[in-house]
Amino acid sequence: MYLKNIYIPNCKNIMSNKTNQPDEKGFFEKVKETIEELWDGTKDKAEDIKDAAEDKFDELKSKVAPKKKAVAKKVTSAKTAVAKKATTVTAKAKTTATGVKAKAVKKATAATTKAKANVAVAKKAVASKTAKAATAVKKKAKAV
Repeated sequence: MYLKNIYIPNCKNIMSNKTNQPDEKGFFEKVKETIEELWDGTKDKAEDIKDAAEDKFDELKSKVAPKKKAVAKKVTSAKTAVAKKATTVTAKAKTTATGVKAKAVKKATAATTKAKANVAVAKKAVASKTAKAATAVKKKAKAV
């Protein structure tokens, strides 16, 4: 048997568990909605703070850029000045060292020459004393 075209009024309401009256929200639903509202507000505020921070960062970055270039120039000039001073000090040290070395060589050669002269004089004195002693011994030997 076909039951076509049979109309049953309010069929949905009979079959459904829902009523036509609005549901009252429970405690947890209210808490959940409050938390969602706070969360949305917090996200919006966080985005606003982030945008403000980015703007401030860009502003500070633009202020610092010229100062950074000036400092870089000063550092570069300071480096070159230090390098020049270092080369100057090195050159002075080298010339001083060469001067000291030359003086030391002169003094060493003078001392060597003086020592050689003293040795020669001492050798002559020893040779003459030895010769005198030898002649004195020879005389005594002849006398005996």
